[in-house]
Amino acid sequence: MTDRADAAAAGKAAEGAQDVDGADAAGLADALRRAVRGEVGFDATARALVTMDASNYRRVPLGVVAPRDADDVAAVLEVCRARGVPVVARGGGTSIAGQATGTGVVLDFTRHMTGLLELDPGSRTAVVQPGLVLDRLQEAAAPHGLRFGPDPSTHSRCTLGGMIGNNACGAHSVAWGTTADSVRELSVVTARGQRLRLGQGWAGAPEGLRELAEGERARLRTGFPDLPRRISGYALDALLPEKGADVARSFCGSEGTLAILTEAVVRLVEAPRARALAVLAYADESAAAEAAAGLLPLGPLTVEGMAADLVPAGSGLPAGGAWLFVETGGETAAGARARAEEVVRAADVVDALVVTDPAAQRALWRIREDAAGTATRMPDGTEAWPGWEDCAVPPARLGAYLRDFRALLADHGLRGTPYGHFGDGCIHVRIDFDLLTGPGVARFRRFSEELADLVVAHGGSLSGEHGDGQARAELLPRMYGAETVRLFERAKAVWDPDDLLNPGMLVRPAPLDADLRFSVLPSRPVDVTFGYPADGGDFAAAVRRCVGVAKCRTATAAGPAVMCPSYRATGEERHSTRGRARLLHEMLAGEVITDGWRSTEVRDALDLCLSCKGCRSDCPVGVDMATYKAEFLHHHYAGRRRPAAHHTMGRLPEWLHWTARLRLAPLLNVLAGIGPLARVGKRLGGVAPEREIPRLAHQTFTGWWRGRGGAGGAGSAGGARGAGLAGGARGAGSAGPAGGARGAGPAGGARGAGEAGEAGGAGAAGGPSAEGSGGRSAEGAERLPGGGTGGARDDRTAKGAGRLPSGGGGGRTAEGAERTGDLVVLWPDTFTEYLSPSVGRAAVRVLEEAGLRVALPPTLLPGRGAIADGRTRAATALLTARRARVCCGLTYLSTGQLDRARTVLRRTLDLMEPVLRARVPVVVLEPSCAAALRTDLPELLPDDPRAARLSAAVLTFAETLERHAPHWAPPAVGRPIAGQTHCHQHAVLGDTPDRRLRAAAGLTGELSGGCCGLAGNFGFEKGHFEVSRACAEEQLLPSVRQAAPGTVILADGFSCRTQLDQLAGVRGRHLAEVLADALDAPATGADGALGTSATDTDESKADAGETAVGETDGRGTE
Repeated sequence: MTDRADAAAAGKAAEGAQDVDGADAAGLADALRRAVRGEVGFDATARALVTMDASNYRRVPLGVVAPRDADDVAAVLEVCRARGVPVVARGGGTSIAGQATGTGVVLDFTRHMTGLLELDPGSRTAVVQPGLVLDRLQEAAAPHGLRFGPDPSTHSRCTLGGMIGNNACGAHSVAWGTTADSVRELSVVTARGQRLRLGQGWAGAPEGLRELAEGERARLRTGFPDLPRRISGYALDALLPEKGADVARSFCGSEGTLAILTEAVVRLVEAPRARALAVLAYADESAAAEAAAGLLPLGPLTVEGMAADLVPAGSGLPAGGAWLFVETGGETAAGARARAEEVVRAADVVDALVVTDPAAQRALWRIREDAAGTATRMPDGTEAWPGWEDCAVPPARLGAYLRDFRALLADHGLRGTPYGHFGDGCIHVRIDFDLLTGPGVARFRRFSEELADLVVAHGGSLSGEHGDGQARAELLPRMYGAETVRLFERAKAVWDPDDLLNPGMLVRPAPLDADLRFSVLPSRPVDVTFGYPADGGDFAAAVRRCVGVAKCRTATAAGPAVMCPSYRATGEERHSTRGRARLLHEMLAGEVITDGWRSTEVRDALDLCLSCKGCRSDCPVGVDMATYKAEFLHHHYAGRRRPAAHHTMGRLPEWLHWTARLRLAPLLNVLAGIGPLARVGKRLGGVAPEREIPRLAHQTFTGWWRGRGGAGGAGSAGGARGAGLAGGARGAGSAGPAGGARGAGPAGGARGAGEAGEAGGAGAAGGPSAEGSGGRSAEGAERLPGGGTGGARDDRTAKGAGRLPSGGGGGRTAEGAERTGDLVVLWPDTFTEYLSPSVGRAAVRVLEEAGLRVALPPTLLPGRGAIADGRTRAATALLTARRARVCCGLTYLSTGQLDRARTVLRRTLDLMEPVLRARVPVVVLEPSCAAALRTDLPELLPDDPRAARLSAAVLTFAETLERHAPHWAPPAVGRPIAGQTHCHQHAVLGDTPDRRLRAAAGLTGELSGGCCGLAGNFGFEKGHFEVSRACAEEQLLPSVRQAAPGTVILADGFSCRTQLDQLAGVRGRHLAEVLADALDAPATGADGALGTSATDTDESKADAGETAVGETDGRGTE
């Protein structure tokens, strides 16, 4: 059965006599609901979520059952057997060969049967249910110095049942073997309802299995290759008497085709007390592969290989074209390091690195673990797919095999980047197959057949880890021969004579080029609003980025990761990034979800998406669900009535603009404090009743800006210190914050209407003056080019505030153009403008202290000539007196009001043209607004070149100081920090400059990852409060509660600060506020406490809702 016609016939036979598509689905669902205690889902959402796994294949089931126990499993099998409906067991859905998909009933073990029933450190065993995620077992075993040996890269979401079904391995298989090596006993239910307890020996084996094995001993001894990674086919050779007639071991890797697993007793191994990682660099992957086998006698824990195409820039790996990750263990750190150094000495390498720090090791291992996702994109962005993901050859043959494999790729005009378990001879690779066209699929088949022959010629196995499934089962005769394959069929008949369990896998397989998931997607791009530049403008291509590796299903956030907060809060697949991508896929396919953009199934799944953008950075393939959600909402509500929250919170900039213009803030604050009125307002506005309405500032940020130009204006601090900020300093355009400062800032008193970003005729930048720029400030600090100061600014600087590194800025803007003097444009976002103007005031204070001129948009530059000192390029900044508003469009984007967003952004680009022509950096204080300008703006207006220019000009607060004031030394704060990195900062902007700025200011410690849960309008919308609070309770709130007295609570986002205020009673601070306070505080005392500044106290008291709340002192608020 080697040609396509035979395979197609076999595939039809695999479906059995019954036509499952014609089954009475409603009657089946009713019968199942009467029979089981678990959930039964035959609705479109339940079915759509499991049509695919992490493979190229798609099968539409009739329904899904989440069994609660073995009784439920037996009941499902009884009901389905009576109707001839197939049953497929599913764990984490990370299978790469298609074996977790099916056309009948899918058993989802991840909802209820997830228990660790027993852990016995004495016997080093654990009793587990099939839905238990591997990481939960590892966490429970770790305190006892134990672990489960196999550890696939999907360890954070794969289940023990799936690992047993596939006989999974992982990086440590050279030390601890495959899952089969770690299994002692298995409890299973057969298709005919028998409950068996499998172990070593024939007790509990199904009737007829012993006779089959004893009658075929000769074939079992000679027909199975002796490989460390032979996963293909059934492991019938484990039934030989010399191997202990191990029925449990022979069951491993059967892919749910023999019986349904309900419980397992697994063996644990002793974990080394200390580990070291030797990273060995080679010229290419063939050289690394040839070296791998020679390292095995040294007893390493891992010998993993990967090539340069999969390694991101700046990864810190030693120079080379490919690497081996060789982990060693020992009783002590010194012992582990000594063994790693021995590996380096024994290896013939281009370069090498030994890493002993556990955090640094984890960072390097994440590169390897993400390879299954990153490999889905070639370096030029071309899509690549599984299909030959995990074949294995004898380790000594690996180098030669890889050379032949490369040659075969070239013969077919294909590309792929190998990586994987080089020490075991197992190679993973994603290949740029064209699976969208007929000729491309035909080439996929030809290549698969030839590669199967190549693997066999090298003495290998078609699968070395992920199983055969639909991807390789058709080719098993090329590896085993027809007679052994017939033996597999006989074994299947012993266990499952009705062919009820996962038909089409392993025996009588479906064709490898049937049921491809791409074939159902539209052949032409659908009409969308965003540009999707990384996907050729094709929304379907964007959706199919999700290959199902399910990193978004990680149950606990680790380190700085954000993705996926709604899944962690709910534990439901539909609220994961993968689940939503699957629903969008089925929406485009139109078979399961039939109403397209009007789909309520997709709408409801996206409802709990926080638009945190975590998936944009944390997903190995860069799925951007926030953008997909905005796109969907745009189409879903086109010509229809929107939810009230879209009008209230989605159009927040407009409401706040008119509130400020009509001076209604004090009145609205009073009304919001009257309970009955507040409740009515929240109900009408679609606001969660549990939420408090944030209080509006009495004075907007731009209002303060306009009033600060004259003597005694509301500057950020009287008597300010530093270059160009001294009281009484004079200079063209310097309306410094110091009380009594004089300057010729134009139109200082002009007023304009005040939406976010309004700049109505305000005075020009404060900052350092032109007059006296070559001299010294009031405190004697020597001026440096670019506006910095030299020498000790005051005793805080003398106490050790470090200087910021230049970060490669070199005095150039984000676009690389020559700087226009020391001018920066500060973006007055909606939240800074109307709700927390103290952040804007603090930013002005710090930027000017750093020697920068600050202007608010829209800005015009009169010329580019040098001024007195010859070192700056722009004379000054003149702000227009027109009433105009700039806005990033964030609230419109998050609610899918994309037409309105485009209108707002085009107006913004018109207003910003002078800034763009002058190539002045644009400082954005609110991370979500910066992210919208950096990414959403050019993707929403891809045909407007100004969008890309503004995107490139956007800098965060820390980036601005690092690039444009590289010699400025921030004040020495000397305090620990707690809080959270803004999710948009993590996903889009990056926080490396912030880390360096904090370190230079003596702010110590790490911020937590995850999402605060408020997420702009999300946490305020009715029905979202519980999920919002659960997200905050994951990392943010615990980190604040555990903070030591005197800890600074950092939260640069307004949403994060609001969440802290409403759920913890703690005021979070923007980094600019912390630095401004330190500038204006008395000298730091022995206890490191900061004084209170005018920025934080006097002016904040004038802002309703901005009280002078300090940092946490360990007891609450100050």
